[in-house]
Amino acid sequence: MGDSFREHLREDSSFLRADRRLDTEPLDRLVLQLNRIYPQILTDKEATKFRNLDVPTAVRLGELLVHLQGKGEEACREFYRALHLHIEEVYYSLPTRRRLRDNRDPLKYQHVYHQKYVMNDKGPLFFLGCFSIAVGMAVLYYYSEDKLTGGSRALGMAALGLKRRAWEVLIWYTD
Repeated sequence: MGDSFREHLREDSSFLRADRRLDTEPLDRLVLQLNRIYPQILTDKEATKFRNLDVPTAVRLGELLVHLQGKGEEACREFYRALHLHIEEVYYSLPTRRRLRDNRDPLKYQHVYHQKYVMNDKGPLFFLGCFSIAVGMAVLYYYSEDKLTGGSRALGMAALGLKRRAWEVLIWYTD
């Protein structure tokens, strides 16, 4: 990670201020996390200032971000850690997070995504047509009263293991 957390916070500040998911309750959770776990980052007096409900949330958030940038690298890193713990969807949608995720080493991580299963582009009607032809041929084969002739003997031998079960299924469909 070549950039520092302070630079990341400077880049993400405008996004965080504009994001509606970071309203009063999540901001209070972040301030409490920074105050309780890291009192050297936010003292009780500063935490009270950033939790004041008389001040709009956007103003409190802006002041908190400026305050953390002034505190240094450690404070910015702990802010990101608290953001990741409490508001994960905002953390992963940050511009610096997306940039880091997209700029991986191209030799190590390929950006070509392969489908797990390759489907044909013929559509469902093609499948239904082929399936109905196969079912029709099976019905004709099992209900034909002709004796097996030379070319169809191999087909008849292949169906010996399935004949009784297939016959039951076809009878069930006709009822």
